[in-house]
Amino acid sequence: MQLYFIRHAESTNNYNRRVTGSSKGRSDDPELTTTGQKQAQLLAEFLRNNYSETSVPERDFQNATGFNFTHLYSSLMIRSVVTGTLISQAINLPLKAWVDIHECRGPYFRDDRTNAPIATEGKNRAFFAANFPELILPEYLGEVGWWNRPVEETEQWLVRAKRVVQELLERHGNKDDRVAFVSHGGFYNCFLATLLNFPTGHYYSFILNNAAISRIDFENDKVRLCYLNRLDFLPKDLIT
Repeated sequence: MQLYFIRHAESTNNYNRRVTGSSKGRSDDPELTTTGQKQAQLLAEFLRNNYSETSVPERDFQNATGFNFTHLYSSLMIRSVVTGTLISQAINLPLKAWVDIHECRGPYFRDDRTNAPIATEGKNRAFFAANFPELILPEYLGEVGWWNRPVEETEQWLVRAKRVVQELLERHGNKDDRVAFVSHGGFYNCFLATLLNFPTGHYYSFILNNAAISRIDFENDKVRLCYLNRLDFLPKDLIT
């Protein structure tokens, strides 16, 4: 199995944090910026233009012969769904929701007075049906939003990452599948730390720019990092 971990394109929260250095005024579920839309479009075009009808050879660690994803998943956060939808349309592959690959803490905003995080319920089935009709949703999603719980605590992040790794291997392990996640920078850190069995209690930082791709191969009991944070398809002025 080959896993392609793709971070969503730039969101309004990313932009505000980058420009102001603050999370004040953050959205609980932000849209893409104009720059983010351009990033996502170029990412989708790159994947389409480097798409192969045949399997990626085992030793093609840079995808010189193409990508040929077999499965495409996104979190249910808007910035990932928009990015994933553009990819889905470009390569003609269905986009399926995987709730657990959401960003750490879930959807939340900050109280203007106390700066405390306040969870929101996330978007519901009616919203996605109206705005992203081709997105394959979990059967249980109904009138209530997909999150609808308190802010995710720090100790729960790695628990969820372990769950995702286990489910990924159950679904796609020991197969020739080429799986793409459209997910988030914070969760990427938890996912890699879990996958590589790094000790807990330490802070690890794995950089993943907006719209960047990391490829991780699974072969029997081996994990191979082929490349991380690939951005060669973006011009310098669109790297965020």
